[in-house]
Amino acid sequence: MATFLYKLGRFAFRRRHFVALFWVALLTLAGVGAASAPAAGSTSFSIPGTEAQKAFDLLEQRFPGTSADGATARVVFKAPAGEKMTDSANKATVKKTVKELADGSEVTSVADPYKANAVSKDGSVAYASVKYKVSGMELKDASRDALEDTAQQARGSGLTVEIGGDALQTTPETGSTEVIGIAVAAVVLVVTFGSLIAAGLPLLTALIGVGIGVSTITALANVLDLGSTTSTLAMMIGLAVGIDYALFIVSRFRAELAEGREREEAAGRAVGTAGSAVVFAGLTVVIALVGLSVVNIPMLTKMGIAAAGTVAIAVFIALTLIPALLGYAGRKVKPAGEKSKLLGGARAARKASTGKPNMGTRWASFVVRRPVAVLLLGVVGLGAAAVPASSLELGLGDDGSQPTSTTQRRAYDLLSEGFGPGFNGPLMIAVDAKASDSPKDAVSRVTDDIKGLKDVVTVTPAQFNKSGDTAMITVIPNSQPSSVKTEDLVHSIRDAGVDIKADTDAKVLVTGSTAMNIDVSQKLNDALIPYLVLVVGLAFLLLIVVFRSILVPLKAALGFLLSVMAALGAVVAVFQWGWLSGLLGVEETGPVMSMMPIFMVGVVFGLAMDYEVFLVTRMREAYVHGEKPSQAVVTGFKYGARVVTAAAVIMMAVFAGFIGSSESMIKMIGFGLAIAVFFDAFVVRMAIVPAVLALLGKKAWWLPKWLDRVLPNVDVEGEGLKNLGGGSKDTDPDEDRELVRA
Repeated sequence: MATFLYKLGRFAFRRRHFVALFWVALLTLAGVGAASAPAAGSTSFSIPGTEAQKAFDLLEQRFPGTSADGATARVVFKAPAGEKMTDSANKATVKKTVKELADGSEVTSVADPYKANAVSKDGSVAYASVKYKVSGMELKDASRDALEDTAQQARGSGLTVEIGGDALQTTPETGSTEVIGIAVAAVVLVVTFGSLIAAGLPLLTALIGVGIGVSTITALANVLDLGSTTSTLAMMIGLAVGIDYALFIVSRFRAELAEGREREEAAGRAVGTAGSAVVFAGLTVVIALVGLSVVNIPMLTKMGIAAAGTVAIAVFIALTLIPALLGYAGRKVKPAGEKSKLLGGARAARKASTGKPNMGTRWASFVVRRPVAVLLLGVVGLGAAAVPASSLELGLGDDGSQPTSTTQRRAYDLLSEGFGPGFNGPLMIAVDAKASDSPKDAVSRVTDDIKGLKDVVTVTPAQFNKSGDTAMITVIPNSQPSSVKTEDLVHSIRDAGVDIKADTDAKVLVTGSTAMNIDVSQKLNDALIPYLVLVVGLAFLLLIVVFRSILVPLKAALGFLLSVMAALGAVVAVFQWGWLSGLLGVEETGPVMSMMPIFMVGVVFGLAMDYEVFLVTRMREAYVHGEKPSQAVVTGFKYGARVVTAAAVIMMAVFAGFIGSSESMIKMIGFGLAIAVFFDAFVVRMAIVPAVLALLGKKAWWLPKWLDRVLPNVDVEGEGLKNLGGGSKDTDPDEDRELVRA
């Protein structure tokens, strides 16, 4: 592989016009496709295999046109102090509002509060229920605007009017801090390379890669039902790895220049060595992202595949466009150790002349001398950070987890005040009595059994379909939607349904947003272990091929588990316990998003392997070239620590930029990934990894002879480049034609 990538790097350097034109054309094509494609709607949301989804499908079939899974809105009215919603003036305002709400093109029905018994006992609060034809994620912006405008007009009469439900669900805004993250990345690159030109290359190529990826997703959104939320993960991951991969190549290019090689040769060797690490690091990220499909949640699968495609683009750009741009930059990209006068070139020159080891060398030497102490300190520190994870509570947020500044949260509080906390999470019961001898008797049995369950406040009369074989029943719990008591009630109804099925042949299915959240959480929990085994297992095999070792990949996987557990502990401490919540803009604490553990396992594992591959391949390269194991560790840090540190800081800055999102899910993901990168890069890879390798010595690179014969030799460390020319500028036409054909 190293030889092929070496030739690819030299080809891209020499044929820079062709390579640059190719990527510019691809970016233009993707941009035109995105601009000309129909506006993307939100992706349809379904959870195959869950009882809640089966109930939605049944109701859609038996109650055609009712849109059982359609969006809902509750327009909540509160009378001024001393007045009631039954007063004539207030009643007239509500009647007018209900009439205006019913005019929407996507509205199927609006329930008048005075006809639907939707006025609180004390008369202070009332609500109008609005049903839509499509789900909240598919609702048109025009429908949302009409809903909000109608509520605003009603406020003019002096009533307090708020809107709850999923009708206002929109694509989250990431906020201006995302730009700050890119700015931080730019500063780190300038400090790392000491050159504005060299620093600009990774940023430029990363933005090109993300532009191609996100534009392609936008262009295919309607065809593949990708939706407007799919590009969020692709942008987040693509930007981070795009900068990192380019950083690795440019850094190695400067190191090769420092050894006296010509620029074309340096570009080839940079792609042949660091490029090999980039390929395998990218493969681990792709495996982790594509592996999200095992969860069998279509939206998550599409997000993972789209992000994986963006990562693949970042890899190809690093291998081709970076050497091409290095050819354009010429002598403006200086050898390692040389900096511009603006950035302290004289000081760098004096430091180089003294032969003083860099920070990476000094740190690695310390770790090699004190491996046990460093290892214990790192493991104990991560263990302490992971302690809060033992109190992890998983769930999916509802309007009660929204900031108090939002109308959804205010509507939620008003409904709780007027009708009780469980009113915000009604359970919809679908009774399929088609196989029953007496459907009405079966449905009556269901109603009576549910009324006798604990934590039930209200059971509405059953609504039958035209054929009279299926019924809908609404159950109001006594507890708030996200509480354990409500979850227990859902399970109790389902358990009762088993006995009812045995006695009457009627199927009882529980659905609604609360039940769907419970089912999604359970599905994610059940998928975590299989997903972990699949992703870590495949990556473990891949790393065996890369490092030709058993213990190094094993150590990499165990270190990753430590960093993920510590990151989950930090997420619990902030988003569940409320530590530093004010500093991070977390207005409401509560259960951690159910998707978070499996999401962190996938994304963090792939990103953690970036540092593992890049740092440890330099160590293996030194070991293969004859250095002792302990010295190889120091050499790896000498050339790799600065780059890995810069890459980690950049990735943390990019992820931290998403903490400014208005959506709690994106905020939690941004924080979780940023803190996970910190733990993995600076504690696991920078401390635990060299300590373990120092303790293992030669055993770290042990591989059974039979396995050594079976495994393909991918030559990540660039051993095959020894026999190649060291600095010739001559071109090889046959080599160019070979690469063009490939």
